[in-house]
Amino acid sequence: MTAEIRAAILDSAATLQRMAEDAGAVDAIARIVELSVASLGAGGKLLFCGNGGSAADAQHWAGELVARFHYDRPGLAAIALTTDSSILTAVGNDYGYDRIFARQVEALGAPGDVLFALTTSGRSPNILAAVAAARAKGMSVVGFTGAGGAELAALCDHCLRVPATSTPLIQEAHEVAGHTICAMIERRMFPRG
Repeated sequence: MTAEIRAAILDSAATLQRMAEDAGAVDAIARIVELSVASLGAGGKLLFCGNGGSAADAQHWAGELVARFHYDRPGLAAIALTTDSSILTAVGNDYGYDRIFARQVEALGAPGDVLFALTTSGRSPNILAAVAAARAKGMSVVGFTGAGGAELAALCDHCLRVPATSTPLIQEAHEVAGHTICAMIERRMFPRG
């Protein structure tokens, strides 16, 4: 069993190493930070959506921004569209599962806001519908996907495509990228002397 554990850790580390060496991935993270800081600085907000593990990431990152990451500072306007069971079930029942995030974007999004769209495959219908709704509202869109996520990437202002096809490895890399983005947003919005 210890060999399997080491192999799993090394697989994750290798994915992160490939991402760190991928100039496009590093640049995408930097551009996502810049876009987010510009939106927040202008009074905008960040909306997050994803399914399954990506829903957990959406909630996690919104929580890091609203509460705190490394240090105490004012809260930042971030909303996870994955958390309100009454909205999710009402929209799912009345309009269909594919509309659970799009309907919230239509209700809460505004020009200048940023939608964070997380889908490891890049093909989740409810995420693509949310992206379309964000575009219709004049919002910017950033994507988080894997190596096969060309469909999502084509619709985004900036997209982090993790160089992996395994869902768990993509999610692990997304988590590292998300923490990096939260830390950098915090430092840029509220610099410490």
